Amino acid sequence: MSEPRLADRLYLDHAATTPMTEAARAAVAEGFARWANPSSPHAEGRAARAALEDARRRIAKAYGWKHDLILTSGASEALGLALGRASAARRLVSAVEHDSVFRAAGEAEILPVDEHGLVSSEGVSTSLDTNGQGSDAPSSIPFASSEVEKRFPAIVAIQWANSETGVRQPIADLADVIHAAGALLLVDAAQMPAGADPAPIEHADFVVISAHKRGGPPGIGALLVRDLGTLAPTGGQERGYRAGTENLPGALGFAAAVEEPEDMACMAALRATLDDAIQRSGGEVVAARAPRHPAIGAYRMRGTAAAAQLIRLDMAGISVSAGSACSSGSMKPSHVLAAMGWRDPALREVIRVSFGRATSEEDVARFIAAWRQVARETRSFAA
Repeated sequence: MSEPRLADRLYLDHAATTPMTEAARAAVAEGFARWANPSSPHAEGRAARAALEDARRRIAKAYGWKHDLILTSGASEALGLALGRASAARRLVSAVEHDSVFRAAGEAEILPVDEHGLVSSEGVSTSLDTNGQGSDAPSSIPFASSEVEKRFPAIVAIQWANSETGVRQPIADLADVIHAAGALLLVDAAQMPAGADPAPIEHADFVVISAHKRGGPPGIGALLVRDLGTLAPTGGQERGYRAGTENLPGALGFAAAVEEPEDMACMAALRATLDDAIQRSGGEVVAARAPRHPAIGAYRMRGTAAAAQLIRLDMAGISVSAGSACSSGSMKPSHVLAAMGWRDPALREVIRVSFGRATSEEDVARFIAAWRQVARETRSFAA
């Protein structure tokens, strides 16, 4: 079988990254024409600074954020900034967070999830009440920098929606518990479209967003900060909270991308169609009864390893993944599914499908046909 041309391929891995919008491409090109350093005091630098601050304002407005916004090189840096510099004594993260959260949080205390992948308010309350003395808590919190004042008892990292399963956490309910304990809430909202959900914006102390997940350029993200006093400065640019020359082309592309709405209702309908087809074809929808991201679905093909599914679908010209992009290349068992109670062989039989702005009913129908064909072929080989 000859490999399909790229132009003929079907891309259903938008949770990993999604194509730049035309407006974002044009904005990045405009930024390259504004070559001056935004921190320079001369006329060219001041013009670049004005464009940068306008982009910052537009990004914040698109998300409905009325507080400070620190531009970063992406979501991973934003997470590291919040978890490393927040003035909190403890770090607590849910068991299903993105790998970058675990890297940034060091020896954090882990909040369990139920079989649906959801963090409970009771679990968070209990963990905060232990004051770090629970059996699963580390004996020390080595990651928090010694020079960071510990004004708050903890910072708790909870994702808006899981990048592998699409499961959405009850942010408002969790925020009530976290704030009642005097702690800070960090929401990883890299998968959240601008304007999709007011809960993180209304309740979080820190929100992490990413441009390339929303049709903007790679290499830029942001940390939304409710109160800069909760974050220790490091010096340099971004009001002293992040060193390095500002990425003006990236900021302009980011702003242009998030100003273009994403039709979540349409994506939800497409995912519902896919869910139904997978179930009727003998597959399993991961966390089918949980609130989920409209554009992300995880599906188990019983008896067929995810690696085999990816290879066969790729040969058919369809791009999907097995979990988040940061871990799917290694084909390690998903820590997300493991935290939800999944075990081998089911643990290794799940793939992720995610939609973007241009995904159509025809695209979903093409994937369903290909998925069914792979299921038939692998069942016949097993027999």
